[in-house]
Amino acid sequence: MAARTLHWRPHEFWAATPAELAAALGLLAPGSAQPGLDRAALQRLMEHDHDR
Repeated sequence: MAARTLHWRPHEFWAATPAELAAALGLLAPGSAQPGLDRAALQRLMEHDHDR
């Protein structure tokens, strides 16, 4: 999809972050990026993961 829509070469695709890809595809409105996962949220997820 990125190759066809954005004319990105493979190395450009793999170098992009998910947020950059979403923005380039117009999936995010300017300034609407979601905040990242903070340490407390990661800890809560790890506590519920039985495989740690």
